[in-house]
Amino acid sequence: MLLQDSRDYQILFLSLFLVLGIGTRDWTLRPDLIVVTIATCLVTQWLATSIKFDFLKRQKINADLATPVKSPSFRSAIITALGISLLLRSDRYMTMILASSLAILSKFLFQVNHKHFFNPANFGIILAIALTNHAWVSPGQWGDDWWYALLFAGTGGLVLKRVGRWDTTAAFLGSYALLEAIRNIWLGWTWDVLTHRLMSGSLLLFALFMITDPRSIPNARISRLIWAVLIAVLAFILRNQFFLPTAIFWALFALSPLTILLDYIWSAPRFFWFKIRPVPLEKAENLLV
Repeated sequence: MLLQDSRDYQILFLSLFLVLGIGTRDWTLRPDLIVVTIATCLVTQWLATSIKFDFLKRQKINADLATPVKSPSFRSAIITALGISLLLRSDRYMTMILASSLAILSKFLFQVNHKHFFNPANFGIILAIALTNHAWVSPGQWGDDWWYALLFAGTGGLVLKRVGRWDTTAAFLGSYALLEAIRNIWLGWTWDVLTHRLMSGSLLLFALFMITDPRSIPNARISRLIWAVLIAVLAFILRNQFFLPTAIFWALFALSPLTILLDYIWSAPRFFWFKIRPVPLEKAENLLV
């Protein structure tokens, strides 16, 4: 049923942001590229799921596999596609296809104990930037209007309340804001400079909707807090020492594998979008990412 899954809210809100961005920020984003991105994510998700399920059947996996009661129809793939559409810029179909396909494949290729540790959208964006000369991210595309900040905070807070990952956002934003405040005082700047840097729509979108993906971030709360603080520190260094405007995205990409170590040190139950129960092998396809 619609809006019974937390991802339904994410899809709704991210779609709203995309419409508002195109309508109010005058983005140079073509609708055909959005369609290509969504289609690529859905097709890649279907192909990868089919291949993996066939592999499980050939391996004769135990029939008592725990699997979700019901299978959401490509919700995660749509969220990934919307995230890429919101953040990545390109004027070429092949660049968006590359970013989208790599984003989805990262969930299947980079796993430990059946858990992927890269945020799919972040992975696709970074690889597209690194591998091509036709992809970029515009961190300032949202500006610093206060009503955007309220919109992101309100919608993001609703999703975080449902998935229980507000601690990650609080640790990241709190640490990052503290570091920026110390730097602001050290340089003798006025406080409106700090406000301008922290009110960035892209920063809030990252903190509320990307860094909080419950399926790829550490399981235990202490792990999430440490992980989020480390990302904030690295992002601060990359932005202010190496003058990298996309520092937050590179920081998340670089530290995502740390999730493996943190999950090993502090064990905690994995997050599931819905309740699980054992089912026969022929229905085990729902277990897949």
